[in-house]
Amino acid sequence: MANIKKDDLVQVLTGTDRGKQGKVLAVIAEQDRVIVEGVNFVTKHSRVGQTQRGTKTGGIETMEAPIHISNVAVVDPSTKKPTRVGHRVDEKVKDGTKRTVRVRFAKKSGKDL
Repeated sequence: MANIKKDDLVQVLTGTDRGKQGKVLAVIAEQDRVIVEGVNFVTKHSRVGQTQRGTKTGGIETMEAPIHISNVAVVDPSTKKPTRVGHRVDEKVKDGTKRTVRVRFAKKSGKDL
């Protein structure tokens, strides 16, 4: 089970954007990277083209680039501070049948994070 998932609120721990919080837009599991909203902006140059209607496309756009998953931490919803994520096994009752499910939960935030 992954520690960080899409739509999680995370805080950047290192780099030029240290301390910024944002929502995870995408997780790239193969490369251990995440794309966070409003963090790690890069400029991308795209070639100028033309659509069917004759409007010009292309130019310089700014977009979020992926950062390594070890450089972000999930934000605890109660304290709004970065925290570690734990897993526990819960029993889920559905239609009279019990099922064991692993559930993510935010551990207590540390003082020095």
